[in-house]
Amino acid sequence: MLVELVDEQGRPAGSQSVAAAHTAPGQLHRAFSVLLFDEAGRVLMQQRAAVKTRFPLLWTNSCCGHPAPGQPVAEAAATRLREELGVEAELTEVGTFRYQAADPGTGRVEHEFDHVLIGRLDGGSLRPDPAEVEDIAWMPVGELRAGMTADPSGYTPWFAQVLELAERGRNS
Repeated sequence: MLVELVDEQGRPAGSQSVAAAHTAPGQLHRAFSVLLFDEAGRVLMQQRAAVKTRFPLLWTNSCCGHPAPGQPVAEAAATRLREELGVEAELTEVGTFRYQAADPGTGRVEHEFDHVLIGRLDGGSLRPDPAEVEDIAWMPVGELRAGMTADPSGYTPWFAQVLELAERGRNS
């Protein structure tokens, strides 16, 4: 699978394999993070599967991934949501940010221009793919923030920024 390399402003700058883009020092590439909320305002969290090559077993947003070069981000995010969790939701992009983080456990690097999308999921049966997802949990935002403060190492390095943009987008 190829990812879309981008410049600092998020403009396309070529493509590269997922493995090569995540090899140190990492190549800046397009990614997306989806955060789903329910009617009570709780956040659907995902614990990444143990077999993930980057940040396994850490808690993070509902799902994330990479669009193929030239693929619309919202389309790729909707597809990934179906693949990872077996659900559909109307998604709205609420912002972007850049980050770089090395995983000391695997030696892989995330260097991403991340598009944050939010959606609402009321009811429906979740069907997590065990190759992608270790566990899922609906968390009240206040409880989630307390958990992140108490044990920041239990969450992916990008999640705090995803949550901040998602909450800002929900409240605007």
